[in-house]
Amino acid sequence: MKLFPAPEKRYTEEKMTAPEAQRLAHEITFGPVVFQVSRLMVKFGILQLLLDSEKGLTAEEIVEKTSLSRYAVQVLLESSLTIGSVLHKDGRFEVSKTGWFLLNDPLVRVNMDFNHDVNYLGWFSLEESLLNGCPEGLKVFGPWRTIYEGLSNLPEQVQNSWFAFDHFYSNHSFAEALNIVFDYHPLTLLDVGGNTGRWAMCCVAHHPEIQVTILDLPQQLELMKQQTRHAPGAERIHAYGADLLDKNTTFPAGFDAIWMSQFLDCFSEEEITGILARASAVMRQDSLLFIMETFWDRQRFETAAYCLTQISLYFTALANGNSKMYHSGDMIRCIETAGLKVENIQDGLGKGHSLLVCKKK
Repeated sequence: MKLFPAPEKRYTEEKMTAPEAQRLAHEITFGPVVFQVSRLMVKFGILQLLLDSEKGLTAEEIVEKTSLSRYAVQVLLESSLTIGSVLHKDGRFEVSKTGWFLLNDPLVRVNMDFNHDVNYLGWFSLEESLLNGCPEGLKVFGPWRTIYEGLSNLPEQVQNSWFAFDHFYSNHSFAEALNIVFDYHPLTLLDVGGNTGRWAMCCVAHHPEIQVTILDLPQQLELMKQQTRHAPGAERIHAYGADLLDKNTTFPAGFDAIWMSQFLDCFSEEEITGILARASAVMRQDSLLFIMETFWDRQRFETAAYCLTQISLYFTALANGNSKMYHSGDMIRCIETAGLKVENIQDGLGKGHSLLVCKKK
C-alpha cells in the first residue's frame, strides 16, 4: 500500500511515548463526550466569548454573559481544559490554538455539524452495520436501503448539514477541475450522480455550448430541478433518471465525456467495477471518463487522511453499508478491471481532490 509522504511519515513509525499513547487511548474511550462538549462550547458561544476577551474570562464572568448555570459552565470549562481547547491562567480562561480552530476552521465546523446531525445516532449501530453489510444506523431516519433514496425526506437540519458537507468538499475543487475537463473540448457531458446540479451549473456557465445530462435517482433529480431551474444556462441541463444499483440499468450513449465527482465512493468495489464497465460500454474510443475523488492516500497533509478514513464509517453505518473513501490503488484496479485505463492523474485540487482522466483500453 503506497502513501503520499505526509501519511507515510505518520503511519509507519511509533512516535508516541508510553504516557502519550496512554493519554490517546483514554481520549478515544471518552471520544463521544469530547465531541459533544466541544460542540457545545461552540454552540453556547463560550469559545467565542473567550476569543473576544482581551485577558480571558473567569467562570463567573462567563455565567454572567451566558444563560447557563454555574454548574453547566463549570463542567464544560473543566472538560475543555483537559481536552485542550481552553487554557487557565491566573484564575481566567483563554482559548487555546485548538479552540481557535474549532471556531475558525470552516472544515472543522462542517465536519462537526455533519457528524452531529447526520452520523451521531447512526454510529451507535456501527457494529451491526459491519457485521450485516447494511447501513443499520440509517434506521434512525427512515426505512430506506441507502441514504440517497431518503435525502429529500430527511429532517431539514440533517439535510442542511449533509449538503453543506458534500458541497464543501466538492465546490472548492470545481474551478480547477473545469479548466482540466474543458481542455479536452467536450460539447456533451454526462454527469453521473449529479446531486443538486452544482457541477452542471458550473459547466453551462463556463462554456456557452456544453449540453449536460445529469444521471441520478428520480427523487434526487427533483431536488436538482428545483436548484437549477433559475440558473443561467438551465435549458442546457437535462435529466436522466436511473438506479445504478440495478445491474440491468444501462448508461445513455453518445457523450463526449462522462463525469463522476464524489460518486464512486458511494459504492462497493464490485459495484464500482460494474458501473465503470457499463460506462465503458457506451464510450467511444475518443470519449473520456473523469473521476474526481478524495483518495486518503494521496493527501498532502496527514490530517486530511485522518478525516477521510473516519468519514468512511459514515458510509458503513448510514449511507449504504459497503463503500468508503478509497485508496487510489483500489480505485485504479476497479478502473482497469472495467476495461478502462488511467491516462492522467491531477492531485491537490481544492481541499484534496484527485482527478483521474480515463479512456477505453
